[in-house]
Amino acid sequence: MPTRKVAPADRQARMPRVLIADDNEPNRELLEVYLSGVGCEMASAVDGADTLEKVASFKPDVILLDVMMPKLSGFEVCQRLKSDPATSPIMILMVTALGELGDIERAVEAGTDDFLSKPVNRVELVKRVENMLKLRHVSDELERLRSYIRTMDDDQPPR
Repeated sequence: MPTRKVAPADRQARMPRVLIADDNEPNRELLEVYLSGVGCEMASAVDGADTLEKVASFKPDVILLDVMMPKLSGFEVCQRLKSDPATSPIMILMVTALGELGDIERAVEAGTDDFLSKPVNRVELVKRVENMLKLRHVSDELERLRSYIRTMDDDQPPR
């Protein structure tokens, strides 16, 4: 069965969704507490493989993605999601204890939309997630309008 890109209209009727992918339970719980006032549905994943499964079922708008995870690293998960047209629009915020320039470059090469170093500052995290959710909403609206224009063009008689 082919993968279907979630139509922007499908997301308009629901709250934004954030997936927190981290193998460390206290880290996941802390991020959930930090984001509790954002007004979004949240789900968690415990490793790279679980993250890919949760993306398919939960259909998040934003993923907080730890780099150092079992089964698949955050770099691998990000690269897979960004290379698939069905999941590439998902905003990915890599959250990592790694701070070396090479790690940041590797995250960018994998396709991350942004990154945040641990320990995470609550205010910075909330603002970045809110901005990513706004950007995702604007991108969805733009795609909806493009689809509408294509429909209108298709309905026009040939000249």
